[in-house]
This record gives sequence, C-alpha cells and structure tokens, in this order.
Amino acid sequence: MRRALTITTGLVAAVAVAAGAAALQQAPPQPQPQGTVRLPSIQFPPPQGPQPMLPGQGGRRQLPPFMGLERDRGEPANLEVGQVAYDGRFTFARLRYTQGVAANELGSGRFGRRGGRGQGPPWSHDYPRAERNFMKILDEITTIGPYTGLAGGVILDIGSPDVMKFPVSYMAEAGYWTQTDEEAANLRAYLLKGGFIVFDDFRGGDWDNFEAQMKRVLPDVRLVELDITHPIFHAFFDVATLDFVQFYGRGEKPYFIGAYEDNDPSKRLLFIANYNNDVGEYWEYSDTGWTPIDLSNEAYKLGVNYIVYALTH
Repeated sequence: MRRALTITTGLVAAVAVAAGAAALQQAPPQPQPQGTVRLPSIQFPPPQGPQPMLPGQGGRRQLPPFMGLERDRGEPANLEVGQVAYDGRFTFARLRYTQGVAANELGSGRFGRRGGRGQGPPWSHDYPRAERNFMKILDEITTIGPYTGLAGGVILDIGSPDVMKFPVSYMAEAGYWTQTDEEAANLRAYLLKGGFIVFDDFRGGDWDNFEAQMKRVLPDVRLVELDITHPIFHAFFDVATLDFVQFYGRGEKPYFIGAYEDNDPSKRLLFIANYNNDVGEYWEYSDTGWTPIDLSNEAYKLGVNYIVYALTH
C-alpha cells in the first residue's frame, strides 16, 4: 500500500486532483505565438511596493509570523552530490553552482539563518523539503512515478556530464549564479539536447546577472515574456491566471520568462524563469499548515505543468 502523505499535503493533492479533473474535461487552447521579443534586454516596468534587498545591502525584511517557528524545526541538509543513485526514474534535479558572493554575506541579511538550515548557499534554498513535497504531489496525480525519497532528488554540479541523465532540472537564486566557460558549454549542450531548466526564486536586481549568465550559455538567446496562452500553462492543469501571489507578499509583479529553440516560437521552450517569484517556497511549506492551500495548489500546478510540458516537448 502506498505510504500516506501528511494530512496537509493530502489536502493539497485532493484539491489539485479536483482542479486537474476539471481542466482535463476541456480541450487545451491552441498554441499561439508568444509576446514581443525585446532585445537586448526585456524591459520591466518600475516595481511597485517594498523593494527587495540586493546582495550586500544587509538590513532585515519583515518576514511572515511563521518564519520564527520554522527556525526551530531544525532539519540539517546534506548539500553534497551523489546521495541518490541514478536508476532511470524521473528524479528532481537541483543544479549547484558557485555563487558570486562573499562567504561572509551568506550568514546575515538576505541569506540569514532560515528553516534551521544555517548558512546555506543560495542554490540550496528550500532544499530538500521543496522537492520532497513536490515529488509526492507529482507521484499522487500523474503516472510519472518519480523518486520520492527523503533526499527529495539529486544535486548536480552545473558542469557535470550527469546532467544529461535528467530531462528537467531546477536552479534557485539565479541572481547568484556564476559559471566557468566549461560549465556554460555543458548547460548549452544540455538545453540543446532536449533538457529543460526551471529558474526560480530570484527578483529585482537579480535579473541582470541571470540575463548575463544565460547569454553565456546561449549567446544568441532571445528572452520572451510568456503569457497565459502558452501551452506550458495548460500542459496538465489549466492555469487560469499568471497573477501569482508571491510567498512573502512582495510588491513586484511576477513574470514568466522563456526562450525558444532556435529562437523560433513554433518550437519548444528551453527553460522557464519565474522572475519576481518563489514557487519553491510554497512547495517547501505546503506540509506545515502555515500557508493557504489554494496558494500552495497554484504553485504545485505550475510545477506539474512545467514537468509534463518538458517531458512531452
């Protein structure tokens, strides 16, 4: 008998299943060419509301009331590669990079002690609970049959040839992503051979570094803002709106950015970037009872759609 999920996660799955059943009764919208490609950079309107802190700014941002409780949960995380052996199953793959920030900046301000994990590097944020909870949901509502062990998934160095074994990968905090030429070439080969990357948990001034690093991976890349008509938002669930409620109540408008193979909108997406967003944070806390189920569901819908789209395109 399949091991039961926690009550809260079960509720999320139940609501998600109901939403999925309703969505599958309708024919998905036909793919349409996506928005305007704006080069050399996508221009975003001025952000509204409180602004995020940039690297090195220090200071403290007011956090949700449950964050103080979460610090006492104390789940140490093993951040080394090689914890989960490859066995052919779909496995959540988290990309590890060397962050371009001084080590002493990771212990205070933006990357202070979170979730009992201590001074974790940016790429590890929300690990392993985000992927562990997400894979349970994916296992419950699809036939993909992913790895659902305690580690949540695998950790992969961005320069490792092992990335080729995993069709979908995930990178957190791309504002701190740095890479060598060899690592950029490895990610380029990964994307062009059919791999798909989900970029999550970055905002504000993080965009400049993300764009610069992505152009090292794909020098001719044309970044496109995706709208609700794109098939990725209807690959499994029928997502109704992209007005995603950010986890910490930040005021910036969320954007969903992608790029096409050969810069051709009729071909597949190579990646999706959740800019001004933190979808993984909802996955991480969905089993605590501290976040609204409907918002956690929306985050799970996006994640499931990303994976189903990537596996079918």
